Amino acid sequence: MSSAAAHRRPSLLPAAVLFDMDGLLIDTEPMWFAVEIEILAELGATWDHTDHATLVGNALPVSSKFIADRVGTGVTAAEIAEQLVGRMHHRLSEAPALQPGVLELIDELDAAGVPRALVSSSSRTIIDAALEGLAPLITFDTVVAGDEVTRNKPHPEPYLLAAHKLGVDPADCVALEDSPSGAASASAAGCVVVAVPSVVAIEPGERRVVRSSVAGVDLALLRSLFA
Repeated sequence: MSSAAAHRRPSLLPAAVLFDMDGLLIDTEPMWFAVEIEILAELGATWDHTDHATLVGNALPVSSKFIADRVGTGVTAAEIAEQLVGRMHHRLSEAPALQPGVLELIDELDAAGVPRALVSSSSRTIIDAALEGLAPLITFDTVVAGDEVTRNKPHPEPYLLAAHKLGVDPADCVALEDSPSGAASASAAGCVVVAVPSVVAIEPGERRVVRSSVAGVDLALLRSLFA
């Protein structure tokens, strides 16, 4: 850590913690998988865990095109996207399940005064449904949605924008991610990354540690990442 960074953060706390949503904050990957199976079955096509794993962490346009290509003629990526969003909106509005350890970590961040952002590849419509379902347990200082950036994950823009909106240096932030594309996005933005893989494995690396659950992430770990 540079002397300038140490001067800004004498307590060694991160300037902010940036949370991914799907698979990291809430257990949405089984929900996405179920919705994908429903849509593909109705359109006469098959879908399995390998297909779903290919899409983990991708933006809606990428996932929709992949599914439309699988189905073949007769359906567009835009039509698939509409189906995905509508069905997920319904499920997420019914109090989605938080991943283990999330509430405990957020309580620690609140007590220490560390701001937080939600940085998701999902659309604002889906994010709002999820946050409505989680209220009042969890709130965020700012939110970056996948349809509010020009270039989505794995590009660094979502995390750069989140840091900018919070008024902090991304190099002083910790990003929590569950997908390779999300981890790549946060790393490219300069964040320290705590990876908690949900479907696809993520390798540790420079300024990147891997944990099996958010329950293994606490304020002591976050402090150690800047020591």
